[in-house]
Amino acid sequence: MTSEPKRALITGITGQDGSYLAEWLLDQGYEVHGLVSRTSRPALGRLAVVEGRIVLTTGDLLDQGSLVRALETSRPHEVYNLAAQSFVPTSWSEPVSTAEVTALGVARLLEALRHVCPEARFYQASTSEMFGKASPPQSETTPFHPRSPYGVAKIYAHWATVNHRESYGTFACSGLLFNHESPRRGEEFVTRKVTRAVARIHLGLQSDLRLGNMDARRDWGHAKDFVRAMWLMLQQDEPRDYVIATGVTHTVEQLVDTAFRCVDRDWHDHVVQDPALLRPAEVDHLVGDATRAREELGWAPKITFADMIREMVDYDLASCARDAQLPVLPPTL
Repeated sequence: MTSEPKRALITGITGQDGSYLAEWLLDQGYEVHGLVSRTSRPALGRLAVVEGRIVLTTGDLLDQGSLVRALETSRPHEVYNLAAQSFVPTSWSEPVSTAEVTALGVARLLEALRHVCPEARFYQASTSEMFGKASPPQSETTPFHPRSPYGVAKIYAHWATVNHRESYGTFACSGLLFNHESPRRGEEFVTRKVTRAVARIHLGLQSDLRLGNMDARRDWGHAKDFVRAMWLMLQQDEPRDYVIATGVTHTVEQLVDTAFRCVDRDWHDHVVQDPALLRPAEVDHLVGDATRAREELGWAPKITFADMIREMVDYDLASCARDAQLPVLPPTL
């Protein structure tokens, strides 16, 4: 007799992480459902690779009724909450809407989960931005010191998840994920801003790249590695929170240098530092200690920083050339 496949509901399925997680879960034999809001529909292109293999349901973290209906329809064994207003600069210009979605949206989802399917396992996408100014390396026991409205909102969501676990016995985990990138990263984020600019400069479509703080250090990994960690958290006997990180940092300058080297160019010839792009409160140095994840989940990153940036530059070269109807130029002009 064939056993019923596990069902998973992913909020934020149209984002970078959601699309990779959907692929991973399908490969594990899951029936995958995704929550799609009106504003997220333009990003459905990321799901092209899984088109026809997932079930999409309309809903929004601002509307608890829609969350209840989505849970009733999908009847999930696992819920992965990846939806958020996650762009840090936007959280400065729109702090209230960021809090409504990123913080209170999680409270709404947890309450819906408690009433509809309390036995389901829940994953909350926490973030290294919650650590902010805390001294590195940051682990599960490091006190939070957020430096943006986004980081503040994520802390509310994180503690709401812990509270449900401790108060109602929900199998709820938070993944404190450090920066993770890929060709599917939004173009507003610094890694993709850099790799796309490198491609456009190489193709003669733009002349320079404007950036803010070049000295900020980040722990950058690949989204494919990180969604595997999300799944592993919900396969454990007991729910816990885990830092997911590579443990290696690079400055924005090193990111830029690595990307320009992919097309055999010197970044000094093209990069302009723009004070207008500096954050009101900068996060200078984030690096994660993922010892618990290594020891308890058996998790470790597989994709290197250099390979990730090369993949992103190659993707943007092909994408920009296609959009402009140009041939892809070889690295050496």
